[in-house]
Amino acid sequence: MVIAIDGPAGAGKSTVARALAERLGFTYLDSGAMYRSVALATIRAGADPDDSGAVTAIAAGLDLRIAPGRIAIGDEDVSAAIRTPAVSAVASRVSVHPGVREAMVARQRQLVADGAWVAEGRDIGTVVCPDSPLKVHLTASEQERARRRAAETGEDPAAVLTAQRDRDGRDRDREHGALELADGAVELDTTGLDAARVVERIAALARERGLA
Repeated sequence: MVIAIDGPAGAGKSTVARALAERLGFTYLDSGAMYRSVALATIRAGADPDDSGAVTAIAAGLDLRIAPGRIAIGDEDVSAAIRTPAVSAVASRVSVHPGVREAMVARQRQLVADGAWVAEGRDIGTVVCPDSPLKVHLTASEQERARRRAAETGEDPAAVLTAQRDRDGRDRDREHGALELADGAVELDTTGLDAARVVERIAALARERGLA
């Protein structure tokens, strides 16, 4: 069983999903970390992020190992390495390739096939787990999202906003796994809300539906 958390960059998906999983005793899946890992591997291989064939081959052959709070490529813990601004920028480019998405979606479905999960990403409710009994689409104003990301990375908020607008456009317009509201999803605007309040609202929805 999967509670699916979708939404654009900076909407609070990771923070909320991680805290919600802990609150409910579920396992947390950060699907974005998987695409970031592909991006890191692409950078290290010196491959062109826009070369679909090259990046798809990297994704298909990537030895990803996922555990709560940790993601590794082979025996190397890359949990911190995949969070840099450079990797973030490349992640949005490699994730548009159909072959990359097919490889990652297959792994995500395999992971969540058993147990209780809170999974977050841009296409968890639309593509990976469309039959989820609770789908939540988090959003926030673009200024709020940019402020949050800048606070995490230390970057200039104006620069983050510009990059975010480019990323939002790619996420909305890509052919496979485009960012959109899943059928039956509850849309929740997190502007001005702290993570604890958002988690409580989603936990209440889970209780109402007999999921927790």
